[in-house]
Amino acid sequence: MEKQVNKLNKLLVLNKSIQLFFTIIIFGSVTQIAAQDRVPFDQGKKYILADVDVTGKISFNKQTVVTFAGLEKGQNITVPGEEISNAIKKLGKLGLFGEIDFYVNQIKGDSIFLELNINELPKLTNVKFTGIKKGKIEELIKDNGLTAGKVVNENLLTTTKNYIENKYKKDGYYNTKVAINTIIDTTETNRVKLVIAIDKGNKIKINAINFIGNSKFTASKLRSAMPDTKQRNPIRILKASKFIKEKYKADLVKIIDKYKEKGFRDARIVSDSVIFNKANNDLTINVNIEEGNKYYFGDIKFLGNTVYSDQGLRSILGVKKGDVYNGVLLEKRIADKSKPDGEDITNLYQNSGYLFSNINAVEVKTANDTIDFEIRVTEGPIAYFNKITVVGNDKTNDEVIYRELRTKPGEKYSKDDLVRTIREIGQLGFFDPEAIDPKFKNVDSSAGTVDIEYNLVEKGSSQIELQGGYGGGGFIGTLGLSFNNFSMRNIFNKNAYKPLPMGDGQKVSLRLQGSTYFQTYSLSFSEPWFGGKKPVQFSTSLSYSKQFLNNYSTGSVDKSKSFNILSASIGLAKRLTVPDDSFILSNAISFQYYDLNNYNTGLFTFGNGSSRNLAYTVGLSRNNKGVNPIFPTYGSEFSVSAKFTPPYSLFNKVDYANLGNEEAYKLTNTGEGYFDANDNWVGTGQFVQTEIINGLSVLVLSDAANADADQSKVDQKKFNWLEYYKIKFKADWFTKIYGKLVLRSLGEFGFLGSYNKDRGLVPFERFFVGGDGLANFALDGREVIGLRGYPNQSLTPTDSKGAQNGATVYNKFSLELRYPLTLKSAASIYALTFLEGGAAYDSFKNYNPFVLQRSAGFGLRVFMPAFGLLGIDFGYGFDALPIQGLTKPNGWETHFIIGQQF
Repeated sequence: MEKQVNKLNKLLVLNKSIQLFFTIIIFGSVTQIAAQDRVPFDQGKKYILADVDVTGKISFNKQTVVTFAGLEKGQNITVPGEEISNAIKKLGKLGLFGEIDFYVNQIKGDSIFLELNINELPKLTNVKFTGIKKGKIEELIKDNGLTAGKVVNENLLTTTKNYIENKYKKDGYYNTKVAINTIIDTTETNRVKLVIAIDKGNKIKINAINFIGNSKFTASKLRSAMPDTKQRNPIRILKASKFIKEKYKADLVKIIDKYKEKGFRDARIVSDSVIFNKANNDLTINVNIEEGNKYYFGDIKFLGNTVYSDQGLRSILGVKKGDVYNGVLLEKRIADKSKPDGEDITNLYQNSGYLFSNINAVEVKTANDTIDFEIRVTEGPIAYFNKITVVGNDKTNDEVIYRELRTKPGEKYSKDDLVRTIREIGQLGFFDPEAIDPKFKNVDSSAGTVDIEYNLVEKGSSQIELQGGYGGGGFIGTLGLSFNNFSMRNIFNKNAYKPLPMGDGQKVSLRLQGSTYFQTYSLSFSEPWFGGKKPVQFSTSLSYSKQFLNNYSTGSVDKSKSFNILSASIGLAKRLTVPDDSFILSNAISFQYYDLNNYNTGLFTFGNGSSRNLAYTVGLSRNNKGVNPIFPTYGSEFSVSAKFTPPYSLFNKVDYANLGNEEAYKLTNTGEGYFDANDNWVGTGQFVQTEIINGLSVLVLSDAANADADQSKVDQKKFNWLEYYKIKFKADWFTKIYGKLVLRSLGEFGFLGSYNKDRGLVPFERFFVGGDGLANFALDGREVIGLRGYPNQSLTPTDSKGAQNGATVYNKFSLELRYPLTLKSAASIYALTFLEGGAAYDSFKNYNPFVLQRSAGFGLRVFMPAFGLLGIDFGYGFDALPIQGLTKPNGWETHFIIGQQF
């Protein structure tokens, strides 16, 4: 009985709703404290906290909970009072506990003993979804953080429910309903399971968008002004006719913008209605418009400008008196929010350091149909960059990022430098370009300083390529490893292997490829900041390949007949400052050694012997694509390069004009045959006739083997050291057409020439046009140029025997519309459609840039950091292949893209 009395004699102080006075509970009856001893909440009594006993369902230890509550033994507290109230708030903010109650256990003089009774919220064991496909479950779990061990509270349930409903509403399922049930997990203590039932309902589409009161614009033109709200149209592919309330409201504003662009300043939406047609499960939208009158620009005056003259600002504004009023254009010329690097007055000031400047266009007079404006300029002080920091780079070393920054402490603020920095960081390829966020910190207009903090999200930059398949008459296997953020200096530091030394921005690539008839091995390395102080890129590569003679029809391989190639290159590329720092000058020296051992295939005119290719390449390029290298939305890339070999024919004293005659004449003195006194041929080969060319007696034999041997010796000497020059040009533009729709425009040209017309063009280094543009294995240094809609390398001209020996001239033009489906760091996906045209020629005299093989089609690209670029294209070739007798269009071709440059 005494224990029961002690238990019930606890003094209830307060729980989540604070009690206003003390009561004593004894055996179910309530005895109030004397009136003079009552303690209202706002007049609590002060005590010394002697101890806090923690009870209830918890997994934390006692002292941890007390610390979270902000209570300490020996502190002075008021009961009731703020200390207890604040303790409840602190524990509540943790989101870990459900019920939080304080009780008084005992009072001894000025000391008080409290009991804290709390119940820890349950944690998640697993989650089950119903009503959706399995492929969608993982994404929902990830987006809502529904992982095992997650605390299940009301906030989690509410935010998860709202997220899922809004997600499906954006996809057109406007009646989506989500129910979340919690089920106690009996196998573990204080654990629950979630069952999330999703009822998407039917997808609601917009049946019709009607306009009332419009006379200046047709309904179709007004509908075209609504990019994200479309009525049902069976032939439209890229935009669905789904209804999203937020985007619909934004599109109503764009309708008014369309009117403002044509002078109708007073245009407004009088009313609009969205009507749900239950029978057809669709919507009808009615928009009532008041168009108003058409206006024109009057006088435009500038006030407050001291840095730039009226004339200079007027040239950027681009608006003259008498022009049709265009409110949208006026706003863009003052501050174009759609282009961070736009040519507007605000950027003009901000690129000159005036971060705190403010420009406003104010209507000062309206007379009849003419509006006068004042452009009021508040220039403010010049701002300077103060502290520049980078956060979010867990693997990449700070110096790799800081050396790319164009915003330096102490330098004058420039918005252009800020935008350029974002582009440079995105071009590194180590961070999610869509997540780069420069935050302005400590903006101090009085001191004229601003701190910038670049927030980055690191992504995987290394790639692995592992392929296997049949091609060229046998199984082909490929293993490729590319480490794009390597650290060579830590290669001997065992602590840096996580799993490899990373973080210095270097690139190492290793590729192995082989089959029953060939093997290829290549290794390359590049350092973007050679020496660590200047943007000078050093690169080097080494490769070796060996191919055996392969009979494609039988699959047999003759390993006594081989063709070996050893290649090595070294190069330096320097970022220039003139004309601007987007230009790069590159230089490279390369060497290839071609060794043929009884390898008679028709690819070359000799089957035994060797050729050497020592060349110097110089190139000039300019790249200002941005920000995302996988999906650029603006900018361009231009490049021109020239590759030269030494002009051996100037100093090797070989008469190439008579080289064939000399070789034929020498044949008469080698023991294979000779002429008798009557000029009759005596030898193993059957003599046909002799011809006198340049004073030499030249043989014409019926023995094809001897004739081939004769030409083989000529070509072996002619191509012992390759002599040529090659010029290439490429221009690539990216233009945002509308919203996320981007147009890529591409033009290419290549030409292979010779110094000595008697020596002729080399059989190496030629252009092969057509197909997907991928060259998994090429023996002769060829360049493969993709042109979709045709088989690989099929547009290369043929000789009189039908053999494709490669082109010496080519051009290519391409238009490609791209639309992103997702640009997340885990996977970037975009759809495309294209028009292409190109052609290849065996000589410049046959070159005609207006005669092209044309194609059109569509495709898809998927970029995953671990595997690089993957894609598929379907192209239709409108023209016949350049084979004699063919007149029928080539038709449809399917192209698979693996690892191609984007």
